[in-house]
Amino acid sequence: MKRIKICILSFLLMAAFLTGCGDQTGLQDGYYTAQAADFSHGWKEYITIMVKGGSIVSVEYNAENPSGFIKSWDNAYMQTMLHSNGTYPNEYTRYYASQLLEDQGADSIDAINGASSSHASFQILAAAVLEQARQGDSSIIVVDTSH
Repeated sequence: MKRIKICILSFLLMAAFLTGCGDQTGLQDGYYTAQAADFSHGWKEYITIMVKGGSIVSVEYNAENPSGFIKSWDNAYMQTMLHSNGTYPNEYTRYYASQLLEDQGADSIDAINGASSSHASFQILAAAVLEQARQGDSSIIVVDTSH
């Protein structure tokens, strides 16, 4: 089962690299979501995009714990992470989401120091959600983001 997930993930990443970061006109209108298959450090990351007129018009990137609490709303976690890593979820999730919206692709988004693990997950989730949008498949795709 793990080999199948790895093969699917490899295919999605290859498809994302082959399409480049420029033309995204193949995106079909609708809402698309990709979420991590597993919790990492108590959080499960996800990306939801809205496509209208063939372009991404809205991006939400965040994580939730098993009870559904949103990571960027956790002030105690924010303080801990800010002091140890120099950034915090509400900062880097907004940055990564805004860059995906601005670039209409995730290939050229630089990692923020202190949030490189989330950047790696973001890249994987973004490739998967963009592929969903190209196919017009609005079902939630579950992706192995372990790295």
